[in-house]
Amino acid sequence: MSTTAGIDAGPSTTRPAILEARGITKRFSGISALDDITLDVAPGEVVGLIGPNGAGKTTFFNCLLGMLRPDAGSVHFDGRDVTRLPVYKRARLGIGRTFQRLELFSGMTVREHFLVTERARSGTGRLWKDLLNRSKPTADEHALAERMLDIVGLQTEADQPVESLSLGRGRLVELGRALMTQPKLLLLDEPSSGLDVKETAGLADKLATVQAEHEFAVLLVEHDVEMVSNLVTRLYVFDFGELIAGGPTAAVLGDEAVRKAYLGDMV
Repeated sequence: MSTTAGIDAGPSTTRPAILEARGITKRFSGISALDDITLDVAPGEVVGLIGPNGAGKTTFFNCLLGMLRPDAGSVHFDGRDVTRLPVYKRARLGIGRTFQRLELFSGMTVREHFLVTERARSGTGRLWKDLLNRSKPTADEHALAERMLDIVGLQTEADQPVESLSLGRGRLVELGRALMTQPKLLLLDEPSSGLDVKETAGLADKLATVQAEHEFAVLLVEHDVEMVSNLVTRLYVFDFGELIAGGPTAAVLGDEAVRKAYLGDMV
């Protein structure tokens, strides 16, 4: 384990952590995907998580969100043990997520994505009524959707089906949908995946602006080192399911073990 950058003992703040993952371990067929992972994120903090493909980053996200149950360890969110809570209950407590592979609903417009998300968040919608077109959005739901269209800059595409959008604009839909859940913590799984340099820069700027305004915490998994450097204040590094470094971003990126495991020829 690298000690040059130092394994971070906790959030860079005196406030209690919004996320505390302790000793997270996950095995598949006897093979360790995560080995005793411990990290923290403070309220309003933007933290990065990097590592080579197969390092366990997405598996870790799935354990945080409840899509997988760890074999050992615990997840505390906002002072509450959520280790055994189902996904939807964690989401309603304030954990939002985007996915590495764009996960949007074909045939639905941008606006409809936001309306459906608000109904799921509030628990006011009834699926059978929606399927029979007997449940109309309320004025408040429309207002919240309009506000999100404005926040992510998708007003002109509001009533377009999502499959007609570019990948970059689709990423903004996914970001807006996650923000509609009113997260206290947003888990971003490689949001720049598939984007070109200009689209990545635009997404990073939008994310930074929205996060600064709403002050939710972010845990960002990302391969684009420039994006990570520009957005996060602290950084953790996984390699083969182990946490090999953690600390201030510049110090971690300069760590010899990190450069060898992840950055390689890029440095």
